[in-house]
Amino acid sequence: MPVPLLYIGTNLQPPGTKWDELCFPHLLNASCRKPPQRPAENVFIFMVLCLLSVLTVTLNLLVIISVSHFRQLHTPTNLLLLSLAVSDFLIGFFVMPIRILLTEGCWVLGTFMCGLFNFASFTLTSVSVGHMVLISADRYVAICDPLRYPTKVTLRRVQVCVCLCWAASVFYNGVILKDFLEDPDKYNLCLGECLLLIDYITGAFDVVITFFGPIIVIVVLYMRVFVVAVSQARAMRSHIVSVQSSAHLSVKKSELKAAAALGVVVFLFLVCLCPYFYPNIVGLTFKSSDFLAVLGTWLFHSNSCLNPVIYAFFYPWFRKSLKSIVTLQILQPDSSDANIL
Repeated sequence: MPVPLLYIGTNLQPPGTKWDELCFPHLLNASCRKPPQRPAENVFIFMVLCLLSVLTVTLNLLVIISVSHFRQLHTPTNLLLLSLAVSDFLIGFFVMPIRILLTEGCWVLGTFMCGLFNFASFTLTSVSVGHMVLISADRYVAICDPLRYPTKVTLRRVQVCVCLCWAASVFYNGVILKDFLEDPDKYNLCLGECLLLIDYITGAFDVVITFFGPIIVIVVLYMRVFVVAVSQARAMRSHIVSVQSSAHLSVKKSELKAAAALGVVVFLFLVCLCPYFYPNIVGLTFKSSDFLAVLGTWLFHSNSCLNPVIYAFFYPWFRKSLKSIVTLQILQPDSSDANIL
């Protein structure tokens, strides 16, 4: 998800600076300098971020194992959660550790990793946004058109949508970052820097495509879901329904619970997304070391850790599958056919 101007690293080192303040002390004339260091504060931040990364990887891995292993969980909605968990897992496994290394302010992983890291980071961000739209659409059909939901939202169609979401994210960010990927050192001023520059027009287009557009779709769909949910709740309280309608509403109650859980997921996602895109919206130019940039980036990444926590709180099946995984019951024969719902 590109930003107008993203710096990883610092400027050229002025003459007369000590060697231990350089990113590459043996390259006096070409090395970037390190930002001011605060040892105690850096150690605390490092530990917190490492814990966040480990939790993100572990929790999302549990979701991946749960949905993949138990056949009862092979539903269209859970397939969306599975794909989202894969995206969140990759953020915790690949993106977060590299950002933790950047707390020292120097890029030491080389040109290839500079391009790969930025491309992967932006692609995974786009994938997360796309999945939130798909999840909202899934709940919209389930609540607003329940009779045709099984025929409209099939496992095959969801698989196609998930593949298209990943492919579109890769293609879109490949186009946006084309010049950067061809030469990741294009904008670097010194060694120890990974500088990415996006022009204003491209940045504005990206904000519309990956921020305003998805948010409008998500809000409109969930407003419709909320209206239908309220009407269903009133009908359930009214007792002026037939036996057939009561049976139908009991089915809808489970759908409403799923909508509530996924609504919380989407809401927290938007809360974490807005600070990340704030500089794009107001047209700010900033360095990655700036407080606003760091806060927005890590707040967005923390959403990858929150999603499995929400599943554990709302979904009994996740708690049951977690118990089976921890106690190694999934290693038993035919454990994939266990009643997990």
